[in-house]
Amino acid sequence: MTTPPRANRPAVLWVALSLSIGWGIRGNFGHEYGAMIPGALAALAVVLLSGREDWHRRIPFFALFGALGWSLGGSISYMQVIAYTHSGHSTSVLYGFACLFVIGFLWAALGGAATALPVFLNREQLAEFLAPLGAVFLAWLLQDVVVALWFNVNPDYRQRSPLYWFDTNWLAALGAPVAVLVLALVRRRLDRASSLLLHLAIGWWIGFLLLVNVLGWRMTPPRGDNWAGCVGMVGGLWFYLRRQNLPGVIFAMLVTGLIGGFGFATATLLKLAGMTTGWQTNWHSLLEQTYGFINGIGVAVALLWLARRAPKIAEGPSAPRWAGPCAVGFVLLGVTYLNLGKNPPEWVSAKAMPAVLLGLSADAWFNLAYLALAGAFLALVAAHRRRPLPLLPAAWLGRGQLLYLVFLWWMVVGNFERALVSFAPQRLVTEGVIFLNAVLCTVGVLAGGSGGEREPAPSAIPWPRLVAKTLTVGLLAAALSVVADWAIVRGIYGDRFAGYASKHIRFGPDATATKAKPPPDAPHP
Repeated sequence: MTTPPRANRPAVLWVALSLSIGWGIRGNFGHEYGAMIPGALAALAVVLLSGREDWHRRIPFFALFGALGWSLGGSISYMQVIAYTHSGHSTSVLYGFACLFVIGFLWAALGGAATALPVFLNREQLAEFLAPLGAVFLAWLLQDVVVALWFNVNPDYRQRSPLYWFDTNWLAALGAPVAVLVLALVRRRLDRASSLLLHLAIGWWIGFLLLVNVLGWRMTPPRGDNWAGCVGMVGGLWFYLRRQNLPGVIFAMLVTGLIGGFGFATATLLKLAGMTTGWQTNWHSLLEQTYGFINGIGVAVALLWLARRAPKIAEGPSAPRWAGPCAVGFVLLGVTYLNLGKNPPEWVSAKAMPAVLLGLSADAWFNLAYLALAGAFLALVAAHRRRPLPLLPAAWLGRGQLLYLVFLWWMVVGNFERALVSFAPQRLVTEGVIFLNAVLCTVGVLAGGSGGEREPAPSAIPWPRLVAKTLTVGLLAAALSVVADWAIVRGIYGDRFAGYASKHIRFGPDATATKAKPPPDAPHP
């Protein structure tokens, strides 16, 4: 029994809008932490609209893995790549669109694979990830403390830091496997979750060392080369999924990655075309929200296809009782804190809040507020264990809807608070559109998630042929779309600089950047 494809069209829209909202908010917070927001929202939306009751039981893990998977691509530098497409230099424009496809593919492939992982793993298997992930987060926290205390790295001069190595996250890529191996030694075992993290870390190092250090391929010198590490992570993830016989996750990784690559390049094309109207607005935010929308289409297509075909997964004996609340707490408290914690400096800078209140800094007051929220969350979890709270629905679908609703509006309001202190008419295409889309998704996702249960079709899936066909057709379409993007922009602008970005040329005598090595005062590790 399957739902006709037409019935899935509204679901695709709501998932795409959910990721678009998160991506628009991500633009204000940036990097890995910001990318967690769209990942969690899209994962929650697609599961709520999947009609799969067995998926609903794993909703907290879908949100957790969606957030973590999409965060991985947040380390890639891309603003200079976008600037290449504005340059008016023909080769640089083509190179820019090609690199945007690569970046979009890497980002979405990692995010899509992580979002799909709970489709094929039960709650007990997913709970295995919490301990090694906790070890990695602790290692990164210690890394940040040590770097801040001993090296006093100034982010404005990161290329002069003694830790500079092509401006990459090599320290994090080193700390993660060390933490996983230390945990494995303490526990005297290496589980599948720890193995996945090691595959990602080892892949990162292979990609970075081979592509950048051996072959000398730098995408946007002198900007960072985390893209190479992400290439390695995709390769390491593919190798792990093949070893674990998870072809469905590989399929989801390819679908989301190919659509995501198309989306980044196409959103930039639409931005460049829209700029010809002369309308003065926040064009970069429109690019981001459009790119997020197309990424959401990729997540919806891959996961809703799996919802009709992926078999039900038998739950293990029992996952630890704390696993679900831990996943929920990470999304509601961790993701929001890591992003909204950047608001107080904005408020102080705009003089909307004193830097010090009653002897404590604005950051300290914010931290105390979140500490109180964390205490309240733990108290409610404990109370619910003793006697179910009336507020919390008995059905997993209702719990997932509550999680989506709270997280969505927590971030929408927090994002508005960041912008409010320096609001301008141009912000309407950001905060105004985000608010309107959040209203639509509130109705669409919650109402669309009550359409009854869907049973997967009991048929074998020819995964090898399907994966090969997806990769072949996708790469051919990618090549054609990149050439089409280049041709259209050349037709509109010719050799004229489009503006709305710094002028960057990648090749030729007028190139604005080279493959120069780090400055002499930044020794190679």
